[in-house]
Amino acid sequence: MRKLLNTLYVTIPDAYLARDGENVLVKVENEIKFRIPIHNLEGIVCFGFAGASPGLMHLCCERGVALSFLTEYGKFMGRVTGSVSGNILLRRNQYRWTENEKIAVRLANHFILAKIINSRAVLHRAVRDHPQVVDNEFLTGSMRGLANLAKQLDHAQDLNTLRGLEGQAAYLYFSAFNQLILSQKEDFNMTERNRRPPLDRINALLSFLYVLLAHEVVAALESLGLDPQAGFLHRDRPGRPSLALDVMEELRPHFADRLAVTLVNRNQICADGFVFKENGAVIMDDQIRKAVLLAWQKRKQEEITHPYLEQKVPLGLIPYIQAMLLARYIRGDIEDYPPFFWK
Repeated sequence: MRKLLNTLYVTIPDAYLARDGENVLVKVENEIKFRIPIHNLEGIVCFGFAGASPGLMHLCCERGVALSFLTEYGKFMGRVTGSVSGNILLRRNQYRWTENEKIAVRLANHFILAKIINSRAVLHRAVRDHPQVVDNEFLTGSMRGLANLAKQLDHAQDLNTLRGLEGQAAYLYFSAFNQLILSQKEDFNMTERNRRPPLDRINALLSFLYVLLAHEVVAALESLGLDPQAGFLHRDRPGRPSLALDVMEELRPHFADRLAVTLVNRNQICADGFVFKENGAVIMDDQIRKAVLLAWQKRKQEEITHPYLEQKVPLGLIPYIQAMLLARYIRGDIEDYPPFFWK
């Protein structure tokens, strides 16, 4: 089993990344602020960076450490990776499968089913843990609706039908999301799920967490030799990691949504750390971003029992495990792809 290493998040706006032998240096105005051996890292994510040396980029490519660059608001800009790993036959099969409607529908069905079931589990957790606080009748109705949509997936014969059911499930789920917010309800109220740009605090938080999750999934797929851009549910679009978005669907509720709710309900973040821009967009300031990153790193260390492998693993390894299982399915090593169901 792969070892869970660290991801270095660089949030200092003027930081410059450099190499010193086998070490990654974070410099500000030529002063070394941080040093870490490259063998301790599996990824580096830079927010609003000032630059990175060619030597460091070469070191990252050599050691298989993904180096991603985002704006200070969390918008993806680019990624530096080394030569493609994995078997060319795996990618050829992946490309053939994306053109096969029957296979694409089967895999898309799995991704959406896991997303719906895991979304329902998030709502169920709120009813179980806070029956005296939440609207039990409303949440029970939402859970019933999600269960009905999950059953309808079996009758879907094409991708458009599946996407329609996924859209209905997302609307139903996020319509109930306010019930999960037990603290700071007025400040973190969600009227609807929105993005590009997010128009309220809870949407800004969710979008940021989805960016972090996307980085993890893309890195996992590439490490197994899969092409993150060739998806089944999400179709091809230049620059879009469609396969990563496919795999993310089943992971969003447990990885990102529950963490967002926890951060708000435990008052680990506050409304003052969100900035409203003139165009209506809402972004997080540096302090909130750091608090979220620390919580994200800590959450990745939590252990769960993987439902298919039946082994205890750190949560941060789940994207890698799902990518591994998908690669095995495409190779023909297992009969079907087992999606991640949170218990």
